[in-house]
Amino acid sequence: MSDTLDSDTPHRAGTIAVLGRPNVGKSTLVNALVGAKVSIVSPKPQTTRHRLLGIATFQDGQIALVDTPGLHRDQSGRAMNRYMNRAARGAVEDVDGAALVVEAGRWTDEDTLAYKVLRDAGVPVVLVINKVDKLVEKGALLPFIAEVTKDREFAAVHPIAARKQDGLRPLVKSLISVLPESPPLFAEDEITDRSERFLAAELVREQLMRKLGQEVPYSTTVEIEKFEEEGEKLRIAAIIWVERDGQKAIVIGQGGEMLKTIGSAARISMEKLFGRRVFLQTWVRVREGWSDDESALRQFGYGE
Repeated sequence: MSDTLDSDTPHRAGTIAVLGRPNVGKSTLVNALVGAKVSIVSPKPQTTRHRLLGIATFQDGQIALVDTPGLHRDQSGRAMNRYMNRAARGAVEDVDGAALVVEAGRWTDEDTLAYKVLRDAGVPVVLVINKVDKLVEKGALLPFIAEVTKDREFAAVHPIAARKQDGLRPLVKSLISVLPESPPLFAEDEITDRSERFLAAELVREQLMRKLGQEVPYSTTVEIEKFEEEGEKLRIAAIIWVERDGQKAIVIGQGGEMLKTIGSAARISMEKLFGRRVFLQTWVRVREGWSDDESALRQFGYGE
């Protein structure tokens, strides 16, 4: 969303935590507001694993959007799930406001959990009802809004379709309105607090989420072994870690075709984001049980 907003009001800047259950479109919303792909997206829930700052700059204000893993009731007890919930809950610390993202027509116990986390944080909350374009019965939207806002306090309510960038301009105005008066916190051309090395790993992992079946992607992570600039080119070496030999075979595919497909798609995404040619090499290695091992999580960048 590259347009600026016209207004005579004082400039505002601050942080907005973007919270919600898995797969409601939080990362898609952050990317749409920033105007660039800073968070990876896929149809699978729990694609986002890290807290990430997306910086959206407008004429009237600058919004530092804290994208978070989906807040969920953890049934597995795995270290990765505990980490993601800690990251989501920790995102509401020291923010100026929050956007609670829900799916149009559907409110679950996990939405209630996310609302309670924000209510307890004591920050103004803007309710973002996403995916209104997918509602079969359009007349159900107003009753849904009435139902979910009953006995819950929101600074504003905005139905949107983040994927189509519909309804974003009024939402931006509401988000800026809850921020303190302040000059910009970041340079106008900054879009995230994460390094290109981190983004490269995420773009490989995005393709693992998109290209593989339902279970295998959740047992994978990506480590960048080499990230070197060669003039106008980037040379990147990525290790895809899995938990079992059988998963390694799936990621590589017959004759190496799956790994080639994943690498090619990730390279194209990197070139688009980084604005230069990329040479990408990928390997697949096994580390048993890494996703339930706190020390392995720290090694792979899943810190507090």
